[in-house]
Amino acid sequence: MTAEVHTRVTGEELAETFDQEVAIDLSPYAPEDWITLILFWVMAGLVFLQFFTRYVLNDSYSWTEEMASYSLVGVVFLGSAMCVRLSRHIQVDLLYRFLPPAAGRVAATLVDAVRIAFFAYACWLMWRYIGLVGDEPMVMIQASKGIVYWAVLAAFALMLLRAIQVAVANLRRGYSVLERPEAFDGTEG
Repeated sequence: MTAEVHTRVTGEELAETFDQEVAIDLSPYAPEDWITLILFWVMAGLVFLQFFTRYVLNDSYSWTEEMASYSLVGVVFLGSAMCVRLSRHIQVDLLYRFLPPAAGRVAATLVDAVRIAFFAYACWLMWRYIGLVGDEPMVMIQASKGIVYWAVLAAFALMLLRAIQVAVANLRRGYSVLERPEAFDGTEG
C-alpha cells in the first residue's frame, strides 16, 4: 500500500489560483459534440419533468416519456458520430501486436473500408426505412416519427463522412489507432 500525500496549501496560494488566467480550448469539439450535449440536457430535463410530475405532483405528463425516448435515440446516434470521428468505438487491437507491420497496415486499411461500407449501407437502409414508415405519427404528440428517422439518417451520414475522414487521415499518417494505440492515448513518448 502507498501512503497518501497531502500537500499543505496556504490561503494566499489558494487565492492566487483564482487570479490566474485559464485558457479554454474548444477546438477539439465538432458541431455534433455540441448538438449531442444540447440534446442530452433536453433529455435530462424531460426525464426530470417526468419524474417530478409522476412522483411529486402525482399527475404525470405522458408525452415526456416518449420525447425522452426520442431524445435518447438522437444522443446515441449523434454520440456514435463523435466516436467515429475520435476512433473511440470498441475495437480489438490485440491481433495487431502479433502481425508484421505490413500485414497490420493492410488489415487496418481493410477495417477502414469495411467501416465505410457499413455506414454507407446503414444510410441506404435508413433511407428505405423512412420511405416505408416515415409518415407514421408519434403516439402522444401530433408529429411524424419521420423527424426521428431523419435525424438517425443524418447521424449515419455524418458517421459515414467521419469514417471517410478517419480513413484518409490513417492513410496519410501511415498507421491507425489499431496499429499504434499508444500514439492516440498520450502514452507514446
